[in-house]
Amino acid sequence: MSGSSITIILDQMWTDMNRASFMTFIQRSAAALVVIGMVSLMACGADTPAGDPGAGSSSPDTPAYGDILVEGSIGDASNLLSLLSSDSTSHEIASLVFNGLVKYDRDMQVVGDLAKSWDISGDGLEITFHLRRGITWHDGHPFTAEDVLFTYRLTIDPKTPTAYAGDFLRVDTAQVIDPFTFRVTYKEPFAPALTSWGAAVLPRHLLEGKDITTTPLSRHPIGTGPYLFKEWKTGQKIVLVSNPDYFEGRPYIDGYIMRIIPDMATMFLELRAKGIDRMGLTPLQYTRQTENNLFRKSFNKYRYLSFSYTYLGYNLENPLFKDRRVRQAISYAINKEEIVNGVLLGLGQETTGPFKPGTWPYNADVKKYPYDPQKARDLLADAGWRDSDGDGLMDRNGSPFAFEIITNQGNEVRAKCAEIIQRRLADIGISVKIRVIEWAAFINEFINKKRFDATILGWTISLDPDLYDVWHSSKTDPGELNFISFKNEEVDTLLEKGRGTFKREERKKCYDRIQEILAEEQPYTFLYVPDALPIVSSRFRGVDPAPIGIGHNFIRWYAPKGEQRYVMTR
Repeated sequence: MSGSSITIILDQMWTDMNRASFMTFIQRSAAALVVIGMVSLMACGADTPAGDPGAGSSSPDTPAYGDILVEGSIGDASNLLSLLSSDSTSHEIASLVFNGLVKYDRDMQVVGDLAKSWDISGDGLEITFHLRRGITWHDGHPFTAEDVLFTYRLTIDPKTPTAYAGDFLRVDTAQVIDPFTFRVTYKEPFAPALTSWGAAVLPRHLLEGKDITTTPLSRHPIGTGPYLFKEWKTGQKIVLVSNPDYFEGRPYIDGYIMRIIPDMATMFLELRAKGIDRMGLTPLQYTRQTENNLFRKSFNKYRYLSFSYTYLGYNLENPLFKDRRVRQAISYAINKEEIVNGVLLGLGQETTGPFKPGTWPYNADVKKYPYDPQKARDLLADAGWRDSDGDGLMDRNGSPFAFEIITNQGNEVRAKCAEIIQRRLADIGISVKIRVIEWAAFINEFINKKRFDATILGWTISLDPDLYDVWHSSKTDPGELNFISFKNEEVDTLLEKGRGTFKREERKKCYDRIQEILAEEQPYTFLYVPDALPIVSSRFRGVDPAPIGIGHNFIRWYAPKGEQRYVMTR
C-alpha cells in the first residue's frame, strides 16, 4: 500500500486497479483522476471499539495514530510470499509486509525503497544498489545485502515454482560488496532491469536451507514492510498491525483487515452497514446505489481509468480454438460497445490490446473487430463450421460448436459480460455455458492447470511495457502466466528485442508490431479497460489522488482522533 511493487498479477476484480498502488506496477500513464466527495464505513472485525467517535479535541486536519481500516476482497490470498503467487489479494497483503529495493512514487517515477540510491554504469549493464542502514526484519534480525543476494538466488533456483524468474535469469553476476552494497551485472542490455528489483526481498535467516514450498512464512510472513502479519483465517480475514519501527515512519493507521466477501452485492451491504471501509464499486453501485445522502456524508468516491484490461482468453490447446478464423469470428460476434455501455455503464472504454490507451506503447492502428455477426458467420464457414442439420447450432464433422467460459466468483461485471457473450454467440450458432468458480479454486485448479475452454479474466500490468511473462512461448508451463499457451516465433523475437534495448523508439517498434500480431491472431478477445471506482470512508484523511492511483501513500492516511472507531490489539 505504501508504495507500488513491481510485478504482473491476475486481476480478480474488474476494479482491481482501485488498489493500484497497494500492490503492483502498472502501465505508465498520467491518468486523469476525478474525485467525488463521499465517505466510508467503519471497520468491522476490529478488536475493540474505540469509544465515542466524537470524543477528543484534536483537529480533523491533525494526523493521529490509531484506528483500523477494513477492506473488502472477493477472493482470499493463496500464498503470502509473492514470489509464489500470481493473484491480486496475495500481492496486496505481501506489499504491506515486504519491500523491494525500488518502487514507484505517486507520479510513477522510480524511487528507492530498501535501497536509498543506486548507480548505473554508462552502458546500462551494471547496477550498484546502496541499501538503507538500520532496517530490521519484523523479528528484529538486521536486513543486509545478504538478504537481497539470497532472494535473487532463490528466485532463479529451478526448484522454486515461480512465474517471476525470467527477469533475474538475465543477470550475469550478483554480488555483495559489503553489508549495505549490492551489485548486479547483466550479460546484455535489459530495459526492465532497474524496476525488476522492486520484487519483494525475503529473509535469508528464516528461509536459507528450507523448502520454499512448505515454509510457514507462506501463511505467516515476516518482512520489513509497514505492517506486520497478525492473523489469517482462511476464507474470512487477514489481519495486519502497523510496524512501529518502519524506516519511513510508523503508519498512522494501526491496523489493516482484509475481509473475504466472495459476493459483491453482499460486500456492498457490508459497506452500507459500516462493516468495511473500502472496496471497489461496480458501475451500478457507483452511478446509482451510492448517489444518496448516506454515502455522500460518509464516503469519498474516486474514478480514474485503470491500469488494467479485461479479456476473453482461449485455451489454444483446445482444438476448437486452434484456427484463428474461429477466434476472429468470435471477436466479430461480440458487441464491445454493448458491454461498455450496458455493463460498465460507460465507466470504461473498449480496448484492442494489452496496453492502456494513451500510453506510449499503445498502438491504435491495429486490426479492429467491430460488431459484425455476418462476418463472424462467414469466417466460421471458412473454417468448416456450418449448421448442417438446421438445429441453429454450427457443427463440423457431426460435432456442435459448444464450449464453456469460466470466470471468478464475486465479479458481477464479468458474469454479466459472460452472459452478453453467451447471447451474442448463440446468435451465430455457438453454444456457450458459463461456469463461475470460487477464486482460489479458479486459479489453482483451473487456470494454473489449463483446465478450461475459455476464460474471462483481467491483467494488471507493469508500468514498463515488457510483456514477456504473459506472451512468450517459454512461459506456457502449468502455473505460469501464458496459460492460454500462445506460441508465436515472431512475437518471441520481438519480446526479447523489446526488453533488450534502452531506446524507447526501438522498443516502441517492437511493441507496435506485437500488438499488430495479437490483433490478427486474437488469442484473446480484448474487451475493455475499466474505470477504477474505489470508495473510502471519509473518516480517513490524507488520501492523495495521483497518476498512479490513491494507495501510494497509505502509511500517511489517518483518522482524526475524535473520529476513530477501533483500537488494534497487538
